[in-house]
Amino acid sequence: MHVPDGYLDAATTAGTAAVAAAGVALALRGSRRELDERTAPMAGLTAAFVFAVQMMNFPVAYGTSGHLIGGALTAVLVGPWTAVLCMTVVLLVQALVFADGGLTALGTNVTLMGLVAVAVGYGAFAGLRRVLPDGRTGVLAAAGVGAFLSVPAAALVFAGLFGLGGVADVSLAAVAAAMGGVHLLIGLGEAAITVAVLGAVLAVRPDLVRGARHLTRSAGTLAPRPEAAGRPRTPNTTAPMPPAHPAAEQPALIRTDAR
Repeated sequence: MHVPDGYLDAATTAGTAAVAAAGVALALRGSRRELDERTAPMAGLTAAFVFAVQMMNFPVAYGTSGHLIGGALTAVLVGPWTAVLCMTVVLLVQALVFADGGLTALGTNVTLMGLVAVAVGYGAFAGLRRVLPDGRTGVLAAAGVGAFLSVPAAALVFAGLFGLGGVADVSLAAVAAAMGGVHLLIGLGEAAITVAVLGAVLAVRPDLVRGARHLTRSAGTLAPRPEAAGRPRTPNTTAPMPPAHPAAEQPALIRTDAR
Protein backbone atom coordinates (compact mmCIF):
# COMPACT_ATOMS: atom_id res chain seq x y z
CA MET A 1 0.00 0.00 0.00
CA HIS A 2 2.95 2.35 0.54
CA VAL A 3 3.21 4.47 -2.61
CA PRO A 4 6.83 5.16 -3.69
CA ASP A 5 8.18 8.31 -5.25
CA GLY A 6 7.42 8.88 -8.91
CA TYR A 7 4.21 6.83 -9.25
CA LEU A 8 2.02 9.93 -9.55
CA ASP A 9 2.69 13.17 -11.37
CA ALA A 10 3.54 16.40 -9.59
CA ALA A 11 0.04 17.84 -9.69
CA THR A 12 -1.59 14.75 -8.18
CA THR A 13 1.17 14.42 -5.59
CA ALA A 14 0.76 18.06 -4.58
CA GLY A 15 -3.00 17.66 -4.39
CA THR A 16 -2.80 14.67 -2.06
CA ALA A 17 -0.25 16.54 0.06
CA ALA A 18 -2.70 19.41 0.45
CA VAL A 19 -5.51 17.00 1.38
CA ALA A 20 -3.27 15.27 3.91
CA ALA A 21 -2.20 18.58 5.47
CA ALA A 22 -5.80 19.69 5.83
CA GLY A 23 -6.79 16.34 7.34
CA VAL A 24 -3.96 16.44 9.88
CA ALA A 25 -4.85 20.02 10.82
CA LEU A 26 -8.45 18.98 11.49
CA ALA A 27 -7.23 15.96 13.42
CA LEU A 28 -5.05 18.13 15.67
CA ARG A 29 -8.15 20.10 16.61
CA GLY A 30 -10.50 17.12 16.90
CA SER A 31 -8.11 15.02 18.97
CA ARG A 32 -8.44 17.50 21.86
CA ARG A 33 -11.89 16.04 22.51
CA GLU A 34 -10.54 12.49 22.51
CA LEU A 35 -7.27 12.64 24.42
CA ASP A 36 -7.64 12.06 28.15
CA GLU A 37 -5.65 10.28 30.83
CA ARG A 38 -6.42 6.90 29.22
CA THR A 39 -6.37 7.77 25.51
CA ALA A 40 -3.07 9.70 25.52
CA PRO A 41 -0.84 6.79 26.59
CA MET A 42 -2.89 4.39 24.48
CA ALA A 43 -2.22 6.55 21.41
CA GLY A 44 1.52 6.12 21.86
CA LEU A 45 1.23 2.40 22.43
CA THR A 46 -1.09 1.96 19.45
CA ALA A 47 1.19 3.91 17.11
CA ALA A 48 4.16 1.79 18.21
CA PHE A 49 2.13 -1.39 17.68
CA VAL A 50 0.97 -0.38 14.20
CA PHE A 51 4.51 0.65 13.26
CA ALA A 52 5.86 -2.75 14.31
CA VAL A 53 3.08 -4.82 12.73
CA GLN A 54 3.28 -2.93 9.43
CA MET A 55 6.86 -4.15 9.14
CA MET A 56 5.63 -7.76 9.02
CA ASN A 57 4.04 -9.09 5.84
CA PHE A 58 1.77 -12.09 5.39
CA PRO A 59 1.51 -14.02 2.10
CA VAL A 60 -1.35 -13.33 -0.27
CA ALA A 61 -2.30 -15.01 -3.55
CA TYR A 62 -0.24 -14.80 -6.76
CA GLY A 63 3.05 -14.45 -4.87
CA THR A 64 2.13 -11.11 -3.34
CA SER A 65 2.13 -10.14 0.32
CA GLY A 66 0.26 -7.72 2.52
CA HIS A 67 0.48 -6.11 5.92
CA LEU A 68 -1.81 -4.51 8.44
CA ILE A 69 -2.78 -0.91 7.74
CA GLY A 70 -4.25 -0.40 11.21
CA GLY A 71 -6.55 2.52 10.45
CA ALA A 72 -9.73 0.92 11.79
CA LEU A 73 -7.94 -0.71 14.72
CA THR A 74 -6.38 2.58 15.80
CA ALA A 75 -9.62 4.50 15.41
CA VAL A 76 -11.58 2.05 17.57
CA LEU A 77 -8.86 2.09 20.24
CA VAL A 78 -8.20 5.82 20.55
CA GLY A 79 -10.81 7.62 18.40
CA PRO A 80 -10.76 8.65 14.73
CA TRP A 81 -9.06 12.05 15.09
CA THR A 82 -6.27 10.69 17.25
CA ALA A 83 -5.96 7.74 14.86
CA VAL A 84 -5.20 10.11 11.98
CA LEU A 85 -2.33 11.58 14.02
CA CYS A 86 -1.02 8.14 14.98
CA MET A 87 -1.05 6.94 11.38
CA THR A 88 0.65 10.12 10.20
CA VAL A 89 3.48 9.68 12.71
CA VAL A 90 3.91 6.04 11.70
CA LEU A 91 4.05 6.85 7.99
CA LEU A 92 6.44 9.77 8.56
CA VAL A 93 8.92 7.61 10.50
CA GLN A 94 8.67 4.83 7.93
CA ALA A 95 9.38 7.23 5.07
CA LEU A 96 12.26 9.01 6.82
CA VAL A 97 14.03 6.07 8.45
CA PHE A 98 13.08 2.97 6.47
CA ALA A 99 12.34 4.40 3.00
CA ASP A 100 8.97 2.62 3.20
CA GLY A 101 6.95 4.90 0.95
CA GLY A 102 8.41 7.88 -0.85
CA LEU A 103 9.12 11.21 0.81
CA THR A 104 7.40 13.13 -1.97
CA ALA A 105 4.57 10.60 -1.76
CA LEU A 106 4.11 11.06 1.99
CA GLY A 107 0.98 13.13 1.45
CA THR A 108 -0.44 10.40 -0.80
CA ASN A 109 0.26 7.71 1.78
CA VAL A 110 -1.22 9.80 4.61
CA THR A 111 -4.30 10.41 2.47
CA LEU A 112 -4.74 6.70 1.70
CA MET A 113 -3.83 5.05 5.01
CA GLY A 114 -4.26 7.90 7.45
CA LEU A 115 -7.46 9.49 6.13
CA VAL A 116 -9.31 7.06 3.85
CA ALA A 117 -8.61 3.91 5.88
CA VAL A 118 -9.47 5.60 9.17
CA ALA A 119 -12.60 7.30 7.81
CA VAL A 120 -13.98 4.20 6.09
CA GLY A 121 -13.00 1.83 8.90
CA TYR A 122 -14.38 3.95 11.73
CA GLY A 123 -17.41 5.05 9.73
CA ALA A 124 -18.40 1.43 9.12
CA PHE A 125 -17.70 0.59 12.77
CA ALA A 126 -19.84 3.44 14.08
CA GLY A 127 -22.68 2.65 11.68
CA LEU A 128 -22.74 -1.05 12.52
CA ARG A 129 -22.58 -0.31 16.24
CA ARG A 130 -26.06 1.20 15.94
CA VAL A 131 -27.62 -1.96 14.50
CA LEU A 132 -25.58 -4.79 16.02
CA PRO A 133 -26.11 -6.14 19.56
CA ASP A 134 -24.75 -3.73 22.14
CA GLY A 135 -22.13 -6.05 23.58
CA ARG A 136 -18.57 -7.30 23.14
CA THR A 137 -19.53 -9.49 20.16
CA GLY A 138 -21.18 -6.55 18.44
CA VAL A 139 -18.12 -4.36 18.95
CA LEU A 140 -15.78 -6.98 17.52
CA ALA A 141 -18.05 -7.70 14.54
CA ALA A 142 -18.36 -4.00 13.72
CA ALA A 143 -14.59 -3.49 14.04
CA GLY A 144 -13.87 -6.50 11.85
CA VAL A 145 -16.17 -5.32 9.06
CA GLY A 146 -14.77 -1.80 9.29
CA ALA A 147 -11.21 -3.08 9.09
CA PHE A 148 -12.04 -5.27 6.11
CA LEU A 149 -13.70 -2.44 4.16
CA SER A 150 -10.92 0.05 4.92
CA VAL A 151 -8.31 -1.85 2.90
CA PRO A 152 -10.00 -2.17 -0.54
CA ALA A 153 -11.39 1.35 -0.11
CA ALA A 154 -7.87 2.78 0.25
CA ALA A 155 -6.69 0.63 -2.67
CA LEU A 156 -9.49 1.83 -4.94
CA VAL A 157 -8.79 5.47 -4.03
CA PHE A 158 -5.20 4.90 -5.07
CA ALA A 159 -6.46 3.46 -8.36
CA GLY A 160 -8.49 6.63 -8.84
CA LEU A 161 -5.43 8.78 -8.14
CA PHE A 162 -3.47 6.69 -10.61
CA GLY A 163 -6.16 7.36 -13.17
CA LEU A 164 -5.73 11.09 -12.58
CA GLY A 165 -1.97 11.29 -12.52
CA GLY A 166 -0.29 7.93 -12.87
CA VAL A 167 2.97 8.04 -14.81
CA ALA A 168 3.57 4.30 -15.30
CA ASP A 169 2.55 2.72 -18.60
CA VAL A 170 -0.21 0.58 -17.10
CA SER A 171 -3.90 0.81 -17.88
CA LEU A 172 -6.27 2.04 -15.19
CA ALA A 173 -8.36 -1.13 -15.51
CA ALA A 174 -5.32 -3.29 -14.80
CA VAL A 175 -4.35 -1.19 -11.78
CA ALA A 176 -7.90 -1.23 -10.39
CA ALA A 177 -8.24 -4.98 -10.87
CA ALA A 178 -4.87 -5.70 -9.28
CA MET A 179 -5.33 -3.34 -6.35
CA GLY A 180 -8.94 -4.27 -5.68
CA GLY A 181 -8.51 -8.04 -6.01
CA VAL A 182 -5.39 -8.43 -3.90
CA HIS A 183 -6.52 -5.96 -1.27
CA LEU A 184 -9.80 -7.81 -0.79
CA LEU A 185 -7.67 -10.70 0.48
CA ILE A 186 -5.46 -8.38 2.50
CA GLY A 187 -8.64 -6.97 4.02
CA LEU A 188 -9.45 -10.40 5.45
CA GLY A 189 -6.09 -10.42 7.22
CA GLU A 190 -6.67 -6.86 8.41
CA ALA A 191 -10.03 -7.88 9.88
CA ALA A 192 -8.58 -10.96 11.60
CA ILE A 193 -5.73 -9.02 13.22
CA THR A 194 -8.03 -6.19 14.27
CA VAL A 195 -10.54 -8.54 15.92
CA ALA A 196 -7.76 -10.50 17.65
CA VAL A 197 -6.10 -7.38 19.10
CA LEU A 198 -9.36 -5.75 20.18
CA GLY A 199 -10.60 -9.02 21.68
CA ALA A 200 -7.44 -9.33 23.78
CA VAL A 201 -7.71 -5.76 25.07
CA LEU A 202 -11.44 -6.05 25.74
CA ALA A 203 -10.86 -9.20 27.77
CA VAL A 204 -8.71 -7.42 30.34
CA ARG A 205 -9.30 -3.66 30.09
CA PRO A 206 -12.42 -2.69 28.10
CA ASP A 207 -12.16 0.83 29.49
CA LEU A 208 -9.02 1.33 27.33
CA VAL A 209 -10.97 0.78 24.09
CA ARG A 210 -12.56 4.13 23.30
CA GLY A 211 -15.04 2.59 20.91
CA ALA A 212 -16.24 0.17 23.61
CA ARG A 213 -16.42 2.37 26.68
CA HIS A 214 -20.17 1.91 26.71
CA LEU A 215 -19.46 -1.66 27.89
CA THR A 216 -17.71 -0.30 30.96
CA ARG A 217 -20.47 2.21 31.65
CA SER A 218 -23.17 -0.46 31.33
CA ALA A 219 -21.27 -2.68 33.75
CA GLY A 220 -21.13 0.21 36.21
CA THR A 221 -17.48 -0.35 37.10
CA LEU A 222 -14.09 -0.78 35.55
CA ALA A 223 -12.81 -4.22 34.78
CA PRO A 224 -10.65 -5.57 37.62
CA ARG A 225 -6.93 -5.38 37.12
CA PRO A 226 -5.32 -8.82 36.63
CA GLU A 227 -3.22 -8.52 39.78
CA ALA A 228 -6.28 -7.80 41.93
CA ALA A 229 -7.29 -11.46 41.91
CA GLY A 230 -3.97 -12.87 43.08
CA ARG A 231 -2.57 -10.30 45.49
CA PRO A 232 -3.76 -9.41 49.01
CA ARG A 233 -5.27 -6.00 49.40
CA THR A 234 -3.14 -3.19 50.77
CA PRO A 235 -3.83 -2.73 54.49
CA ASN A 236 -6.13 0.16 55.24
CA THR A 237 -3.87 2.82 56.72
CA THR A 238 -6.85 4.90 57.83
CA ALA A 239 -8.20 2.21 60.16
CA PRO A 240 -8.04 3.09 63.90
CA MET A 241 -4.84 2.03 65.61
CA PRO A 242 -5.17 -0.82 68.14
CA PRO A 243 -4.81 0.16 71.78
CA ALA A 244 -1.29 0.18 73.13
CA HIS A 245 -0.08 -2.87 75.00
CA PRO A 246 -0.83 -2.66 78.75
CA ALA A 247 2.90 -2.90 79.42
CA ALA A 248 3.38 0.43 77.68
CA GLU A 249 1.37 2.13 80.45
CA GLN A 250 3.30 0.43 83.26
CA PRO A 251 5.78 3.31 83.90
CA ALA A 252 2.84 5.62 84.68
CA LEU A 253 1.49 3.10 87.22
CA ILE A 254 4.91 2.80 88.81
CA ARG A 255 5.17 6.58 89.19
CA THR A 256 1.68 6.62 90.79
CA ASP A 257 2.71 3.97 93.32
CA ALA A 258 5.89 5.89 94.15
CA ARG A 259 3.91 8.93 95.30
